[in-house]
Amino acid sequence: MNITVCIKQVPDTDDIRWSKENNIIREGMMSILNPYDDFAIQAALDVKKLCSEGEITAVTMGPLQAKEVLVYALARGCDEAVLLTDKKFAGSDTLATSKTLAQCIKTKTPRFDLIICGQFAIDGDTAQTGPSIANHLNLPQVTFVKEILNIDEAARKIVVKQELENGYNIVEAALPCLICMNRGEQEAIYLPRINDYVRVANAFIPVYGAKDIELDENCAGIKGSPTFVWRAFKPEIKREPVMVNCDNHCAQFLTDKIMEVYNS
Repeated sequence: MNITVCIKQVPDTDDIRWSKENNIIREGMMSILNPYDDFAIQAALDVKKLCSEGEITAVTMGPLQAKEVLVYALARGCDEAVLLTDKKFAGSDTLATSKTLAQCIKTKTPRFDLIICGQFAIDGDTAQTGPSIANHLNLPQVTFVKEILNIDEAARKIVVKQELENGYNIVEAALPCLICMNRGEQEAIYLPRINDYVRVANAFIPVYGAKDIELDENCAGIKGSPTFVWRAFKPEIKREPVMVNCDNHCAQFLTDKIMEVYNS
C-alpha cells in the first residue's frame, strides 16, 4: 500500500502581514505543521500498519523553510518526502496549489494507492485543496473522514467513517482514492523524540520546481490563480465586557443582553 500524504506549513501567529496582492507574507513568520495534516499523517501510519507492505511519501509545497514539516513527517514515520518550491508557485490559490500537487503526484509518486490530506488548512480554511487534487487526478474522494475502519488490499477497497453535522456515514470507496482527514477519535498524536530526529537527520529530501514536474507555468502561482483576495483584515473587537453577578434572574438577564447586542 503506497500512500501519499499532502501536508502544509502554516503561520503560527495572529500577526499576519499581507502583500499588495493580498497574499500572506510568510517570510520571517513562525510556522508549524497544519494541525489537520498531523491527523493525515497519523491516518497514513495507521493504514500502513494494516497492510502487508508499502511506504508513505509526504509532499509539501512552499518555501525552502517548509522542509521543516517534511523532517517532522519523516521523524513521525513517513518513509519518503518531497518538497515543491519555486518562485513560480508564489501566490497560488487553492486551484493552482491543487494542480501543482496533483502534477507532482502524477510525475513523482505515480504508484500511489491512497492520497491523504487534512480536511482544512488553518491559514485559509477553505477545505478545497484535497477535493481539487482528486478532481485533477480523476479519483474518488471522501471528505470529513473521522476514522479509517478497514483496508482490503485484495479487493482494492477502503472503508471509512465520515463525519456529518448530525451523525456519521460508513463509506466504502475503491482504491486508488483520496480522503481528507478531520479530527479523529484518537486525540493524542505521537510526537517524535530526539532519537526519531537523529534517525532522519541525513534523510534526502528532493526539491522540485515547475519544470521538474512538467507543470505548465500558466497553471502555477498568481498566473494560474483565478481567485483574488479583494480585502483582508484582522477583526477588531470594540465591545466592552459586561460583568454580571448571577442570581435567580441571571439567565433572563443574559438573554436580554444578547438580544440587545444582536439587534443593535
